[in-house]
Amino acid sequence: MSSVFSSATAATRQPPTEARADETLRSAAPQRPVARPGWLARWLAWRWSAWTSPLLLLAVWSLATWLEWAPEQILVSPLQVLHTTRELIETGELQQHLEISLLRLGGGFVVGAASGIAFGLLLGLSPALRVYTAPTFHVLRQLPSVALIPLFILLFGIGESFKIFIVVKATFFIVALAVHDAVAGLSERYIEVARIYGFTRWQQVRRVVLPAIVPAVLTGVRIALSRSWMVLVGAELLAADSGLGQMMEMARQMFRLDVVMVGVVLTGTIGFALDRSLRWLEAHLMRWQHGDRENS
Repeated sequence: MSSVFSSATAATRQPPTEARADETLRSAAPQRPVARPGWLARWLAWRWSAWTSPLLLLAVWSLATWLEWAPEQILVSPLQVLHTTRELIETGELQQHLEISLLRLGGGFVVGAASGIAFGLLLGLSPALRVYTAPTFHVLRQLPSVALIPLFILLFGIGESFKIFIVVKATFFIVALAVHDAVAGLSERYIEVARIYGFTRWQQVRRVVLPAIVPAVLTGVRIALSRSWMVLVGAELLAADSGLGQMMEMARQMFRLDVVMVGVVLTGTIGFALDRSLRWLEAHLMRWQHGDRENS
């Protein structure tokens, strides 16, 4: 039996010369050329490709003013907007309005975010409080902040309190909802493990709940900041004696469309910068997640 098995094995085994011949034939066979990525794929992979849409928008804007698609009093050129920006900076008017708007945003946002985090935690951790306050909370958060501007003007006037409270309202409900949803979606196993270790209620919140909801809280804060900035500029357009929105409104009344466009471009740029800054902060604080994924 062993002789039969050894002879069958020898028959199926290739001689060394034939094996080398097969390797030579395989290496000599024509290889399929690797398809190179197209110009569109190479462009999208380029690190500066994100500037494509802004540059296209700028080109269309310049072409529209050069071909006079609209009267000069309505559609000003990018060069005119740049020249007006330099004039506003030299006179100090732009810095003054911008500083006032950012101070209003910072004060209202800090109050709204802090109170939103606290209320969202209470709403998520206390079923009794959720039963009594959730209907009112969800009704109030559906009210557009701009729709409350007339009511806020009647209550607080057109002073600084009005602008700060409108920012607080725009921030509070977004952050509170994000925190509430994060706490409600938290696995009960975390709380059970904390109880096994004998954690107090405050220790459960500080050492278990808060670290677990950090990603959701950061996302809610980032969305609330962008929304609050838009609401603030809108409120300044309607009722204010200073600020970026008031600068645009006064320029509109005086048919200074170049100043209006300066405010529009600056509003979008600041909103983009705020969003990107919080995205960077979110990625920096949550970088440990990427390390865990790489290790796994």
